[in-house]
Amino acid sequence: MLELYKEVALTRDIPEDQLKAGDIAVLIDFVPHPDGGEQGCILEVFNAVGETIAVVTVPISAVKALQSNQVLAVRSR
Repeated sequence: MLELYKEVALTRDIPEDQLKAGDIAVLIDFVPHPDGGEQGCILEVFNAVGETIAVVTVPISAVKALQSNQVLAVRSR
């Protein structure tokens, strides 16, 4: 279950925003699809020092909740 204002991981690349599967974001809101399709999520993505680098809307299938057995990593954009 995805919760608002919690960190989530992307499950796919978002090339137009230079984001990759596995990047971490904060789930800001849920949005309905305008034509009745898959529900969307608004995400805020931060760099390693806490600055916002992107706010994106993706389908809910493009994110997953973080698990306790996962380790965070750092990469350059």
